[in-house]
Order: sequence, then structure tokens, then C-alpha cells
Amino acid sequence: MSLHQLTTEARNPASSEIDRLSSAEIVRIMNAEDAGIAPAIALIADQIAAAIDVIADRMRSGGRLIYIGAGTSGRLGVLDASECPPTFNTPPWQVVGVIAGGPAALTRAIEGAEDYPDLAVQDLKKLSLGPNDVVVGIASSGRTPYVIGGLKYAAEVGAFPIGLACNAESELTAVSRLMLAPVVGPEVVSGSTRLKAGTATKLILNMLTTATMIRLGKTYGNLMVDLSATNLKLQERSRRIVATLADVAPERATELLKMSHGDVKAAIVMQRHGVDEVQARGLLGQAGGQLRGALESAPDFSEPQITVTSETAGERLVIGVDGGGSKTLAWIARLPADGSDLNDLKPIGEGEAGGSNPNSLGWAAATGNIELAVTRAFHAAGLSRRPATSICLGVAGAGRDSEQQRLRTWIDQRRLANLIHVTHDVAPLLSVPGLDGHGIALVAGTGSLAYGKTQDGRSARAGGFGYLLGDEGSGYHIALEGIRAALKAVDGRGPVTSMTRGFQNRLQVNSTAHFIQRFYEQAEDRTWIAGMASVVLASAQEGDERAREIVDENILDLATMVATVGVQLMGPQPKNYPLALAGGLIVNSQYLRVGVLKRLEEGGMLPSKVVLVAAPVAGALRLAAQHALSAKPQA
Repeated sequence: MSLHQLTTEARNPASSEIDRLSSAEIVRIMNAEDAGIAPAIALIADQIAAAIDVIADRMRSGGRLIYIGAGTSGRLGVLDASECPPTFNTPPWQVVGVIAGGPAALTRAIEGAEDYPDLAVQDLKKLSLGPNDVVVGIASSGRTPYVIGGLKYAAEVGAFPIGLACNAESELTAVSRLMLAPVVGPEVVSGSTRLKAGTATKLILNMLTTATMIRLGKTYGNLMVDLSATNLKLQERSRRIVATLADVAPERATELLKMSHGDVKAAIVMQRHGVDEVQARGLLGQAGGQLRGALESAPDFSEPQITVTSETAGERLVIGVDGGGSKTLAWIARLPADGSDLNDLKPIGEGEAGGSNPNSLGWAAATGNIELAVTRAFHAAGLSRRPATSICLGVAGAGRDSEQQRLRTWIDQRRLANLIHVTHDVAPLLSVPGLDGHGIALVAGTGSLAYGKTQDGRSARAGGFGYLLGDEGSGYHIALEGIRAALKAVDGRGPVTSMTRGFQNRLQVNSTAHFIQRFYEQAEDRTWIAGMASVVLASAQEGDERAREIVDENILDLATMVATVGVQLMGPQPKNYPLALAGGLIVNSQYLRVGVLKRLEEGGMLPSKVVLVAAPVAGALRLAAQHALSAKPQA
């Protein structure tokens, strides 16, 4: 359907002479037009209810609601998502808003961002979109390429795609399993869909999240019993709700909240049933988190309870988390009762989420992705989430004591585990099967870093200063050098290189201007830039002289990092050390690996063995198990 055929683009006869009217007359016309929004939404009430049922069902299985949109539509999605944590105490990963052009598009127009379906795919891949998720694509016109591309990708990975548009039978319908289309008619200012279409969108998003949270037990009647008391106003509201529903004085409500660690629902159940916190959480768990169900059920503790605060008898769980800049992986395993060989430790559940580097993503997004990955791992294992015996987090950007302590505090607050070990993301590499906790680890992915540790506990590192100050040998560094060389070749300031055509093919553009536009639209996404290092490596392997120069320089940088760490720990010409290689770039490029090992051999520093680490999370899992086995039993 072409633009001029859309209802939202048509001229509204009621406002055809609006520029001649007084302010009061303009207000009356706009108010009269807005009066038709609610009836238009009422016509699709059954479809909205069906969407709520789907979202609630997926969330019960650890899934998420993800909004995607461009312009006003995207901003409304981000707004609705951002209001869920303070209103319903949802983790930040549970409802997510994604806007074409990224966060910058919230306050200014990002020209052209909505025109590329592949950008939506990239944005959803960063969120590790999975089959338990629901994606609501918001586009008033129903024809935005970014939204259409996102919903197509959602269907491909098994997520549930829902379309939201204000035009009937739009292009969005073909890529949606469920379509929400309130037809509100032409706008007072033709095509300005921030008006009636935007209002209709906001009303529907309010319904989707509010009704879903009610279905998930976030309210008792119309009281918000799952709120997070993060300020004085909310603390007072929590006391008032507990006092009302538990029928106690405010002073007793304060005591109950203290005993329940601030959990309003648990505090109410404790008082009404005369039980302790563990039993209250067990009753809530049996009721699916619904306060009404927990209060109306007769407490029966004759059978062992599985609660969120205690482990199943005889089963000790350990969690390993590998948190990188672009992806977070969590593995759960059962700790062998006899403390047998930890090299055979196998995960019973695996979870994946977006990146968790707090320095680049912010603490809320980083911790939210860690919790999502752990939640997904429990779901994959078929277990209810509860504190594990031990957890080890290897997190990018958590190399300092202050950052590690902040993560430990957060883990303790979220009750992820009883024993907590936090380190930077490279340390666990030396504990993967095949290594014994010492040697040198070289990471070459989006970033780069070398880290080593001796048997007596001494450690050293080289590189890892980040993309602005270094990261030589990383995918980001190689890609950026290749892009610069390709553009210089176009200008005639450098030698002709096959990388120019390679980058154009990669981005599906046919001109330098178009290439530059696409690049700057994604310039803040370092992972996306790092992915283009494959173009440089491919050209180097095919014999392109300039590409080979770039790759050889970065191979030398990587080998120098290893050598530097080796010299610091073992003196001149270190030998007989195990070497772990990790990071998507070096793991997937034999050309790069062979080059690094050849450089080390030429310097007389060839390692005793090389272990290719495809899953660094295995090292974190093993460290968590070691901490659990070495911990002294509590009296």
C-alpha cells in the first residue's frame, strides 16, 4: 500500500481550514477528533486481550515483551517499557523498548534509521531474542521497513510477532501472528501520527503491560503489591498496603516488611497465615506469585516446599556466568556430591542474554542481562529459580574491586547464590577443562587482552585498554583500520584494495556516500563494527597486500601481549606455559591463530599446549564448583 493510500495520511475534512481558526476552535476540533480514539480501540478489544494472554503466558516461562518501532512509535514503546520496573517491580530485562537509531533517537530524529530492516535484526540479536519472547512491532503506517524486518526475524527464531498499526490491512499484517489495528482516521494535521495514532498507541501499550502484570499477580485488586520501594514515597505506600491487607497497625507493617526484606506480598502472607518468610514465599510460589491465591489457600507444610530461598534437599547447584560486552552466558550444573573430577562438570541448563559490561552498557542493563541469562538457564534446566550454592561471574569491565563489590552486593540482593565470586571476564579462561588455573589467556574478539596467572597466584595483564585507547589485535581495531584503508583507496590516497568492494558487499551499498551513511548510523555499535573484521581477514587470505599488512600488524600486537605477560611472570623467554585462546575473532579465524603462534615460535616463546576456548563460561562454572567444594560448612 502506497503512502497516499493510508488512512493516517488522508486529509481530514474537519480540519481542512484549521489555519484560519482561533485557538479555542482548534482545541474543540482536536478534542472532538480525539473522542473517536476510545471507540476505535474498543472494536479490537478481543485482539488486545489475546495479545495479553500470549504475553503473560510467555513471561511465565521466562520470556520478555519487546517493543520495536521508529520515531514516535519507538519512543512510545521505550516509554512504556521504562515505566514497568518502578510500577511493577519487574526486572529491567522483562519489558524492553527498542527504537530505530538507538537511544539518540529518543531526543532527535535519526534520518534513515527506519528504512533498513537489517538494523532491526541486529538490534534484536543483541537482545538474544528467543522463542519465549514476544515482539510487538509498532508502526502507525504499518509499512516501516525497520519494524517489518524485526517482526520477520522474530518469527524466524520462534518469538511471537504482534503488529500494532493504525491502518487496516497494512504490510505489517503479513508478518504478524496477531494484528492490532485501531483505525482512528485522518489526523487533524495530515500525516502527523504523533496525534490520534500516537494516543491510540499509548492507550494500547498501557493495556498490554498493565493487564499482563495483573495476570502475573503484580496487583491485589487495584493495589500494587509488587512495587519496589526505592524511595520514601514508595516505602510509605508499601507500609500502607501491608497495613491495609494484613489488617495491622503501621508499626507492625514496618516490622513485617523488615522480616520479608521489603517484599510486600510475603509480608502480607506472613501475617495472614502466621508463617515465616520461607513458608510465605513457598505459598506464593505454589500460587504462581498471585497474592490472592496464596491468601485463599490453606497452608500445608506436610510436604517439603521448593521455594526461592532454599535448595532442594540433596541437590547443590552451581552457576557460572560469562559476561561480555555483546553477550552474557549462564550455565547451571549440579555439584557432584563426592567432589569428583570437575572437568566432567556438565551444564543442565544454559541461558543467554545481551551484553553485561557495566562500563559500556550501564549498570541497570548489565545486571538485567545477567539476571535474564540466569533465569533462562533455570528454565532450560526445568527448575524453579532459587539461590544456588555458589556462583562465579566473569564480567567484562569488572576488573576493579569497587565494581566487583557492587556486583556482589547486587547478587546478594537478588538472592542468586549463597557463595559469590566475581572477577573480570578473562580469569575464568584459565579454569576451563584442559587447564589447571594457571597459564596465559589471550582474548581477541570485539576487544583484546592478555592475562596470565602462575601456580603460586601471581598475575599480570597486557592490553585491554578499550577501543579508544588500544585494543590492538581486536575485531574492532582490525575492522576500523581496514575501513580507513578502503576509503583512502577510493580517494586515491592509498593503494587499491579488494576490501573496498568487500565492505560495500557486506553492507549491500554501491557508493562511498551510502557506505559512510550506514557506518555512522551504526558507529556506536562496536560489536557491529568488529564483525566487519571478517572482510579484512578474507582479503588478507586472498592475497590483498594492504589487508595482509593490517592483519600482520595486529598479529604482532597479539603475540606481543602474550610475550609481555609471560616475561612479567616467568622472566625472559618464557616457556612451557599453557595458552588459552578465546574471543570470536581468534576462535573463528585459523589464519589469525596460526599467525600468532608463528610469531611466538619465532621469538622462542612457543607455549607447551594451546587450548581453544569456545565457551569461557565453562571456566566460570568450574570456579563456582571449586568455591562450593572448598567452602567451610556453616554451623
